[in-house]
Amino acid sequence: MEDIPLPDLGFSWEEALIFLKTSALEFGINLITAIVIFYVGRLAVNVITRGIDRVMTAQEVDKTLVSFVTNLVSMILLVIVVIAAVGALGVQTTSFIAILGAAGLAVGLALQGSLSNFASGVLIIVFRPYKVGDFIEGAGISGGVVDVQILTTVLKTGDNKQIIVPNSQIMGGIITNYSANETRRVDMVVGVSYEDDLDKVRSTIEELIAADDRILDDPATTIAVSELADSSVNFVVRPWVRTADYWGVKFDLTEAIKKRFDQDGISFPFPQRDVHLYKHD
Repeated sequence: MEDIPLPDLGFSWEEALIFLKTSALEFGINLITAIVIFYVGRLAVNVITRGIDRVMTAQEVDKTLVSFVTNLVSMILLVIVVIAAVGALGVQTTSFIAILGAAGLAVGLALQGSLSNFASGVLIIVFRPYKVGDFIEGAGISGGVVDVQILTTVLKTGDNKQIIVPNSQIMGGIITNYSANETRRVDMVVGVSYEDDLDKVRSTIEELIAADDRILDDPATTIAVSELADSSVNFVVRPWVRTADYWGVKFDLTEAIKKRFDQDGISFPFPQRDVHLYKHD
């Protein structure tokens, strides 16, 4: 059998093999370099963000701002690391950046909601309607603020559930911050019977208020008859407390009023209605 002659490519097959080997070796070195740059870069980003966190925390910067800044810096540095790794592969970074910019524009148009969340996150940092540690109600959800991130706010509910809410949903509605002020007013309504002595009821409540050291003297507690209802005379009881004591005082005072009224013979009337029967011949 005769040997089939190899086609003439303008260069020898030995030269082609050498070229392939050289190119493969060069690509392998570039690939290893890119991988090293990526992983070392990620480690450097983590070190830098932790350092920023420690410095800002040492300066007693608000935790909300610390979290937002570290997240933002981390994202920017990771983009730089990725560009450097791609450049190590031999890709022209200027072209890559142009492609990345065009892709970013397309992604931005597709992810307008995310951009809105980012903008809302910036507004949260600037105007600070709440911060980490506050108990708020927003977007129909109540909870303590655990973290304010670039796109979302992390809340923890009273029963220890973690809820992640987009920043735009919170900033787009009404925000109630229960922790914004140092003091809060406890609003209670106490109903007593029409047969009870109102002066005695008032003095009894005043004694219970005076006995609780958590209730503030200034502003003074309001105790007043607010309504002559169908079945009861309603008192409003409005003591002022430190925000941290709100629920403790509300629960304890409610229990104390019930026990003391039972002891003093003050009644809590049930809803009642008088029915008159007429006999017709």
